[in-house]
This record gives sequence, C-alpha cells and structure tokens, in this order.
Amino acid sequence: MEKRIAVMSIIVEKSDSAEKLNAVLHDAGDYIIGRMGIPYREKGVSVISVVIDAPQDIISALSGKIGNIDGVAVKTAYSNVMSHE
Repeated sequence: MEKRIAVMSIIVEKSDSAEKLNAVLHDAGDYIIGRMGIPYREKGVSVISVVIDAPQDIISALSGKIGNIDGVAVKTAYSNVMSHE
C-alpha cells in the first residue's frame, strides 16, 4: 500500500470543539508521526500542526472528518515522498 507524508494545519476557533477533534486525532493515532499545538490566547484560537504518514485515502478521510467539526478549519499539505508498505 502506498503511503504519503502530509502536514495538517488545524485552527480551532471554538474551544468546545477541542474534545471532538482530539477524539478524531486519537482514532488516527497509528498514522500520526507527531503533533504540536499552540494556544493563541489573545485571539481565542488554537493552532495545531499534525504530521501524518498514511495512505492517501486515510489522509483525505481524516481531513474531511476534521473539517466537519464545528469551529475547526483544516488544510493539508502533501509531500512528494511516498513509501510502500
């Protein structure tokens, strides 16, 4: 199965959405290489970067699930690096 490396940039605008977001990310934990979250208190948002190594369809599905959470925005950047497993 061909896998890709991607970075998801996530902005959480509603703090009550964080629990649902964390549950979605937890479910994808086998694919997540790392994540970094930065609270921007002055603006009332949190910015999260998630590095993922997964098949294209898994990355797309995860991005879609995250994007459907109220108060959460996501954009995904893909690397050209691919691996076969």
